[in-house]
Amino acid sequence: MSGMFITVAPTGAESTKSQNPGIPLQPAEIVAQAIECEAAGAGLIHIHARDRDGLSTLNRGILQEIVDGVSSQTDLVVQLSTGGSVDDDFESRLRVLDLGPESCSLTCGTVNFGTQVFHNPLPFVEELYLETISRGIVPEFECFDLGHIATLHRLLDTHGEPATGVVHCNLVLGVPGGMPGDLPTLVAARAALPRGASWSATGIGRAHLPVLLGALAMGGSLRVGMEDVLRYSPTELVRDNAQLVERAARLAADAQLRPLSGEGVRQKLGLAPLVGEAEPIADRAAVR
Repeated sequence: MSGMFITVAPTGAESTKSQNPGIPLQPAEIVAQAIECEAAGAGLIHIHARDRDGLSTLNRGILQEIVDGVSSQTDLVVQLSTGGSVDDDFESRLRVLDLGPESCSLTCGTVNFGTQVFHNPLPFVEELYLETISRGIVPEFECFDLGHIATLHRLLDTHGEPATGVVHCNLVLGVPGGMPGDLPTLVAARAALPRGASWSATGIGRAHLPVLLGALAMGGSLRVGMEDVLRYSPTELVRDNAQLVERAARLAADAQLRPLSGEGVRQKLGLAPLVGEAEPIADRAAVR
């Protein structure tokens, strides 16, 4: 066993069926792909929700339906996005924590998203972090730029470590307006992280494979999924999220690494194990 794991981000807030018919938008689709992704090697799922028209939403009922489906049919660590979309207000983003996820995203600063702006001013970032500490939720510190890593250090220096004592970061490269998706930037970002931090890397679009391979070579975990990339190659659309997890797991195996299961991820992040015995993955796969 290695200390690395695969996160799957199946949906996101922006991409549509017209861009790729395989992206899951409705709760049943997301849960079905979560089951397949666990069987393929994922240990954690990063969840966004869409409404019945396929638009991004932080509606509690829809999020709860997804969480209940994933939790009842997989052992995946459930991580909810507190980013939502660039149009969501801070109060709505904070209310996501009321669902009691094991983990949540915590973006460490404002960043340009192409022509849009993803707002994360320091007072909101601090409030969100303090809420994760008080509720025992593991934050995944999302860093889109080197300045975000400086803010991460500031959070830890000012407010102390997360509730479980584990600092876990996700380096996001390739967003227009954020860090470029190249290896020198990945190396610099990794070097700037707090000593001993757990980390994963995400490459957006064309940066997907270079960042994935670089993270594997540097001992990091991986995030893949249709939130981040819709093409499997320049000439081929991604079939579904499991296809991306399968490739990541295969490349990890080539590097002589075995991705952690959901329970392994819980142990790595300091989370409590699941209560009771879970249904074996093979049995779930047989009925999907």
